[in-house]
Amino acid sequence: MNTKNLKLIARTEEDLRVVSAHLQDSIIKISDIARLEKNKIFLMQLNRFMWEDIEKGVFRKNKRIRSILKFENVINVHSKNIIQSKKDKFLDFLAIESIQMPDNNYEMNIVFAGDSMIKIISEVIEVTLDDQGESWETKNMPKHKVI
Repeated sequence: MNTKNLKLIARTEEDLRVVSAHLQDSIIKISDIARLEKNKIFLMQLNRFMWEDIEKGVFRKNKRIRSILKFENVINVHSKNIIQSKKDKFLDFLAIESIQMPDNNYEMNIVFAGDSMIKIISEVIEVTLDDQGESWETKNMPKHKVI
């Protein structure tokens, strides 16, 4: 089946909220996270749940697609409650939150379930989300508790 791959570019906090919404319920393996310090790049490969397909029609199949999330102009990266030596562990993506700091750099927090987080300090917001290859069907659709 021919999949129309998503490619989004975020340069503002509003753009970043759109990227975050498309990534909700993605699954990330710790071994698929990398910082290229000399290049000022932070990369993640995710299995993204294709919410846009669900919204197109009730009878569509649940699908995931492999996606690359890339942050550029990265100054620093910190993590909380992520044991980097456990390469086979998976993280459940919740959201990306951002704030502009007093020095005009940006703090972007990638929030995961289980109180885990990656904090990225960047000179500017320059983030891309790029789907790779073909999607695949999944039996499981993410479920959320209503508060």
